[in-house]
Amino acid sequence: MTWTVAPERFDSRDAAPLRRDYYDEVASRYWGRPATDQEIEEGLTDDGAERLVPPTGEFVVGRFGGKPASCAGLLLVDAEPRVAELTRVFVRPGFRSTGGGGLLLAAIESAARDFGVRRIRLDTRNDLVEARGLYAKHGYREVPAFHHRNQYAEHWFAKEL
Repeated sequence: MTWTVAPERFDSRDAAPLRRDYYDEVASRYWGRPATDQEIEEGLTDDGAERLVPPTGEFVVGRFGGKPASCAGLLLVDAEPRVAELTRVFVRPGFRSTGGGGLLLAAIESAARDFGVRRIRLDTRNDLVEARGLYAKHGYREVPAFHHRNQYAEHWFAKEL
């Protein structure tokens, strides 16, 4: 089995369920219980995913053996030219530890370079341990907080391209 990662609309037949699974996992971890359908829908409503298309961003879907298994988004930062934010990085649990996370990051970084981005940054939470490990493994370093708009952000990372 091999991985493929390619740009895809955030609302495609395969991307939409991946985004839903992402919100299910992050909400469930945050609340310490399974997220309700209502909580997941609230997370997906007006989440800004419509900006994850050129010229304001990109969304990629990873497939393992042809099955949709992962996703990630890149959002250009309006106020700071040549800076973008990494968002919605998710690998379905059954596909973790197979190299898909690193391929997602490589695809996003390639898309960022195509946009002229020189720095990618992101925020994450304490409980998303696997994500923090993935970022560190691939050259993202913890940096001081670069915003205070997300009440859930507890760690901030950045990588120079």
